[in-house]
Amino acid sequence: MKSKLERFRIIAGRENVLEPGKELYHSIKGNWNQDYFKRPAPITVELACGRGEYSVQLAERFPELNFIGVDIKGDRIWKGSTWAVEKELTNIGFLRTNILLIDNFFEENEVDEIWLTFPDPRPRKRDIKRRLTSPRFLDLYKGIIKPGGYFRIKTDNTPLYEYSLGVIRERSDVNHLVYTPNVYESDLKEECHAINTRYEDMFSAQGEKIKYIRFSFTN
Repeated sequence: MKSKLERFRIIAGRENVLEPGKELYHSIKGNWNQDYFKRPAPITVELACGRGEYSVQLAERFPELNFIGVDIKGDRIWKGSTWAVEKELTNIGFLRTNILLIDNFFEENEVDEIWLTFPDPRPRKRDIKRRLTSPRFLDLYKGIIKPGGYFRIKTDNTPLYEYSLGVIRERSDVNHLVYTPNVYESDLKEECHAINTRYEDMFSAQGEKIKYIRFSFTN
């Protein structure tokens, strides 16, 4: 098992990880397809990607698309970037940043789709503003995703699911809202592409149902 310091050293030398100190980190906004992927293709972003399991499997399944996993934890990104290297995937990259700064790295309408898979539910009331589906975060996402582009959420956590659904329903700029408290017993399961993360398998084994929400923003 590599230490955190060793993981940090490894990703510092990897081209598929953008983090502070790297040249592209400061100039990538609006230029992902041109300067990183070197090809035009729709961009899918996974927020709080953790180890990048979802992003990597999506990149494998859809080689015609470009994928970016975003997380603040370098030791987590190391794992996803390692899988991407081992699988020789050139249509995926990882961005190390706080999600509150996401609009520093993507131009308006640069992103075609966003996934948020099993985010920290932040159950305490004092942490509501830190939930990644709170209004201030949704406003950030709206600023980078194309109108009509889907925002997809998967979670095992019922309170977070209900909170997120409530926040989304209160907005006047939402279209195509669909949701289910049990995605694998619904008509929406195919939208998840049969991709499971470590957390999803763990929660499912504990009897938790996997919730799913999908919507788009209007102009």
